Amino acid sequence: MIEIGLKYTSELTVTDAVTAIAVGSGDMPVLATPMMMALMENAAMLAVKNELPEGCTTVGGHITSSHLKPSKIGDVVRAEAEVTKVDGKKIEFKVYAYSGETLLGEGTHLRFIVDREKFMSKL
Repeated sequence: MIEIGLKYTSELTVTDAVTAIAVGSGDMPVLATPMMMALMENAAMLAVKNELPEGCTTVGGHITSSHLKPSKIGDVVRAEAEVTKVDGKKIEFKVYAYSGETLLGEGTHLRFIVDREKFMSKL
């Protein structure tokens, strides 16, 4: 059962592969905003993964986030996700990203519980 307050933290080390230059979102060698947000989504997905019915997963529906500070190559970035609301198959999260104690960004994320087979059959 998915409960409000359920949390998870995901981490990544900033490498050339996740810079704004590499993903095309900017032209500087810093953590790309889309990669920070992907890390936030990863934390949210993993926060609820073990609480889902067999054959189900979650998919992202919406994410908003600030990106307040840059992160250089070699920095370790962690994203934290916390369940704030559960409404049937809809799960809402508060998400944060940090480098050390420095807040890099914060926002909200919405995920939906889906049956894997039904979801893939719609492609």
